[in-house]
Amino acid sequence: MKADTHPEYHFITVKMTDGTEYQTRSTWGKEGDTMSLDIDPTSHPAWTGGGTKLMDTGGRVSKFKNKYAGLGF
Repeated sequence: MKADTHPEYHFITVKMTDGTEYQTRSTWGKEGDTMSLDIDPTSHPAWTGGGTKLMDTGGRVSKFKNKYAGLGF
């Protein structure tokens, strides 16, 4: 196997929307970084049955709804 072909694999902390945290190994960021999730399995409608409202932190949901408002599904 060639040297230096794979990214560094290290421990990071993942912070869920409810504030809980867990450690996992990842190639994202640097050793010890914290990844804060906007949507996770505890808040996403696909896993919760659709009763939860999506948090629109960056305006992406509003932008999507405005863009496709006239389709009338």
